[in-house]
This record gives sequence, structure tokens and C-alpha cells, in this order.
Amino acid sequence: MNWYHGPRTWSELERVLSGRPNPRGPENPHPGDGSDAPAWSRTRGDYTPPHRPRTQGRVPYAELHAHSAFSFLDGASSPETMVETAAELGLTALALTDHDGMYGVVRFAEAAAELGLPTVFGAELSLPGGEHLLVLARGQEGYRRLSRSIAHAHLRGGAKSEPRYEITELAEAAGGHWYILTGCRKGRVRRALERNEGDPPAFDTGAAARALTELVELFGKDRVVVELTYHGVPEDTERCDALAALAAGAGLPVVATTAAHCAGPEDARLASVMAALGARDPLETHAAHLPAAGGAHLRSGEEMADLFDRWPRAVETAARLGEECAFDLQLIAPELPPFDVPAGHTEDSHLAALAYAGAGRRYGTRDEMPQAYAQIDHELGVIAELGFPGYFLVNPSSATTPRRHPLPGQRVGRELCRVLRARDHQRRPGPRPVAVRTVPGP
Repeated sequence: MNWYHGPRTWSELERVLSGRPNPRGPENPHPGDGSDAPAWSRTRGDYTPPHRPRTQGRVPYAELHAHSAFSFLDGASSPETMVETAAELGLTALALTDHDGMYGVVRFAEAAAELGLPTVFGAELSLPGGEHLLVLARGQEGYRRLSRSIAHAHLRGGAKSEPRYEITELAEAAGGHWYILTGCRKGRVRRALERNEGDPPAFDTGAAARALTELVELFGKDRVVVELTYHGVPEDTERCDALAALAAGAGLPVVATTAAHCAGPEDARLASVMAALGARDPLETHAAHLPAAGGAHLRSGEEMADLFDRWPRAVETAARLGEECAFDLQLIAPELPPFDVPAGHTEDSHLAALAYAGAGRRYGTRDEMPQAYAQIDHELGVIAELGFPGYFLVNPSSATTPRRHPLPGQRVGRELCRVLRARDHQRRPGPRPVAVRTVPGP
């Protein structure tokens, strides 16, 4: 499989991180960010909104727990379809909470902007032991912190789709900028509540109360919300009653969600098939774990008010949180994930130390090869000015591995890449002249 390795020039990387569109020209008829990136591909054209306008719902409601097809083998609908359905249903906002990533947020935000739908950004994080944690970002700072935490977990996991989170680190990273929903059946509270299997199930409210207290102690009482879902299965009412009682006892709000895995009921069968594939079960066997009515799809505020008439504040809370958390993705200024450096160093100084150590192995001292060191000084200055030392430190293989098609660091900091991968036996007489490309000013 061929993977897209990112923009090939520093100017292109800076443009992508700054969120500016790619200029269309005769040499670039496809303005986008590259081949198989989730936000754009050469096989997908510009988003065209449907002709039907966004409707105004009679009951304010925001869906705060929804998965798109970027939740692999879990969500069944594209981000655009989710947005279009939410706009047609008259939702006041929609949250995209895919598993362990923000892969669909660009397409989600672009479609929502065209249809005038407020957007909320979050993720459902896969903690050790199969536990899930649903996080909603409270504005731009919450988004930055969540993105950073997800990136750190994936880097620490060391393998594709195997992030490693520590809930105490997440609580520290949140800093009050996230809302934590108690989540689905894999959330900490629901797992504790439903751990006693039976027919009918016996709810362990004591264990659930302790689990809820743990979340409150970690993230704060004003940042934890008890989630209620109603999919038309027999125990829904009893479970929601138990969760609402737990929330009342802890002084916490309840919020209604559909935990949507598809846009509408017409996609429910596809969502069921994908869930069975994800669990590696035959559809007939896995059907016992799926909502009997295929109810995990987006619903209007009127529908949710009817379903949650026993807990009317749950729908009101959803609308309130949606309004509080919604923001435009274009307000975000992306930053590369931080890199842990030795004590006493910044990313810039650590990269410089590695570069000069490699230069010593490749060229000897500065007096012996002043031209080489001058080139390295210049490249380090450009990298520091652009704020991209983390590119070389977070992805050392990208910066130091020769490639047929050079990456941004290899094209801009070519001499730096040479000395970073230098070994003692690779002494060279000096660098070849390199034109370092810089990003033009505004």
C-alpha cells in the first residue's frame, strides 16, 4: 500500500498548517492537500451542498455523540451526509466524535459551513481495558488540547490504530477545556452499571456511582455530564432512570444523545453490517448487540423530546452544550505536536545539538569546513523562524531517510538532513550548494 507522506515543500507545509487553500493553476488542476488524505483526494471533487435548505426545528436540540465513516467499521455515513441530515432535521448543532482521531473534521466543517450548521468537535478515546471516554472540546483551546493528546497517544502506541492513553494524563491535559460525557455501553459508568448480566439485567448502581465519582474527581464536577441514550430496546427506560438518578445524586446534568452511527434509518442496516465486521462476528450472532429498531441514527429535536419526555432536561442540556461548544474550525491555528527534549533544551536547541554533532562526524570541526557549518546555521535559522523543529524531531525517519521524492525537510533543510543521518565513516569534503526555500511573507 502506498502512503501519502505529506507536502513536499516547506511552503506547501506552511500553507497546509495555516489553513490556506491551494491555488489552482495549469500545473495544479486539483487544488488539495494530497492523494489519500481524509480531507481531500484527487477522486473527490469540491463539496456541493444539496439544494434543500436547512430547516428550523421546533425543539432546539444538538446531537453531541455521532460517528461518521471515519470511525472505521463503526460509522456508516460520510461526514457530509451526517451534516446534510442534521441540517434537514433542524438540529441546532452537530458534534463529530469519531474514534481516536479527527480524520473527518475538515470535510465535516466544510459541509457544515456551506449549510450554516454550527459544529462541535470531539472524539471517543479508546482507553486500556476496552473502556471508552467521550470528549467534547470546549472551543478552540479544547480542540488544540484534544488534538495534542490524541497525537501523543498514537506516537506512544507505536503502531497504526493502537493509541495508548492514560486517563490521569488526559485529565491533566483537559485543563477544564473539555466536557466528558459518560458515553456508551463501553463508557466507565455504563460498564459499571451493567456489569451484572441477566434477564432482565440487574443494574449495579453502587459500582456506577463510584465510577461516576472517579470521573468527577479527574475532570471536575462542572465538566462531567451523564449521557442518556434511547434506542428502543426493553431496558432503555430502566437504564436511563438509573443513570438520571445517579446524576441527580451527584448534582450533575443529564444529556440526551442518539449515539448516532449513521445519518438516517435507511443506513441502519449498513451500520449493522459494519459493526459485525468490526467485531468479526456473523451478522446473525452480532445482531444481539445491536439496537433492535436500528435507532442509532440522527433524530430531530421533536423526536428526541418525545423519546425523552421522562427526562426533558436532557434535551435542553444538549441544546445548551451544543451552543456553548460550537465554533468554526477555521479559527484553529494548528501546531505540530510537542516533542520531549532533554532537560535544559528547547526543540530548537536540541535539534541544533543533534545537527552539530552530526556535522562533526561528517565534516569535522567548524574551522575545517566553515562552508558546511554556514549552510547548517542558515537552515537551522529558517527552521526556527518557521517554528518547525518538531517536524524533524517527531518524525526522524521522515527527515533522515533518503527518498525518491524528497519530503519538506529534505528539500528545505537538505544539508541538515545529511548531518542528522551522518555516521563516523561518512566523512565528506563539503556540502554541495543548496538553495534553501523559505516561505514568503504575507
